[in-house]
Amino acid sequence: MAKQESVLQVEGREIKFSNLEKVLYPKTGFTKGQLIDYYTRISPVLLPHLAERALTLKRYPNGVDGMFFYEKNCPKYRPSWMKTVKVWSEGNNRFMDYCVAADLPTLVWLANLADIELHTSLARAADVKRPTVIAFDLDPGAPANIVQCCQVGLWIRDIFEQLGLQSFAKTSGSKGLQLYVPLNTTVTYDQTKPFAKAIAQLLEERHPDQVVSDMKKALRVNKVFVDWSQNDDHKTTVNVYSLRAKEQPTVSTPVTWKEVEQCLAKGDPELLVFTADQVLKRAEKFGDLFAPVLTMKQKLPALASLGQAPAVTPIQAQATNIPKKNIPKKKSVRAPESRKKVVTRPRKRTAKSR
Repeated sequence: MAKQESVLQVEGREIKFSNLEKVLYPKTGFTKGQLIDYYTRISPVLLPHLAERALTLKRYPNGVDGMFFYEKNCPKYRPSWMKTVKVWSEGNNRFMDYCVAADLPTLVWLANLADIELHTSLARAADVKRPTVIAFDLDPGAPANIVQCCQVGLWIRDIFEQLGLQSFAKTSGSKGLQLYVPLNTTVTYDQTKPFAKAIAQLLEERHPDQVVSDMKKALRVNKVFVDWSQNDDHKTTVNVYSLRAKEQPTVSTPVTWKEVEQCLAKGDPELLVFTADQVLKRAEKFGDLFAPVLTMKQKLPALASLGQAPAVTPIQAQATNIPKKNIPKKKSVRAPESRKKVVTRPRKRTAKSR
């Protein structure tokens, strides 16, 4: 069956769209057209977090139930106006030509490729060895869930507060919670990775029945794995506001510490599950809760300072005050609907991104 195609102007760029009625999330009926519409409407808060970073694509040409593949090299058939950046890959022993989602036309062009998930480095492309944040990926081992991640996340927050640093939380969009401590100062992964590992080990020492710092699956049953290893130039992390390839079109969503505390107090994991439509409403109401991560400058303390941090006990709920900003109004690029469903051949799964 022939592709159903249409062409639209997006900020002065001509973009060709195809198969917009194709269902990417079978259990909810969420289509490629809706994927493009979500990324268009969320772009005012999303693009600043993508604009200067090498982007690894995670494409699902036949939807979330089909085969997927990672793509580090930006497609050769990309438009000539798309921005790319060369990054040396030690594993491949050559430069990789990454896409950079610097503007809305790029973002919607990638969405048309069924690039459901957006994965970026913790460093900007201009200097891939210098991360702008220190990050923690809290991954619950069943039967633990995001509620237990909330407790661990609060412990991490409190440790950094005692060291004089602020941190910000977002859901992974899957089953866990992620914490970012903005630095935006001159540091390297040789500093941030050992620091993150030391935090994980400190928590494991203090709470051995709830926390593990070793990624072995057998050790993670009903515990929260504090993944410190993401602080590496070879790793990528799902970007804030990225959709996830789950049963529902869930999103990696920035949350306030008050929401984290409420989830823990009520023991309800559903309180931190947000789908695309909910995230759009949150962005309209709160603006970009993750905006401080881009600009806040904080100095990473000396590793020895961790030995001076007192043990942390659960703290009463305190709301994190973040200025409310409404996202700028932009015209949505509404994808025209096609009337025919298209069946495509599944693509082979390739190696994961570094």
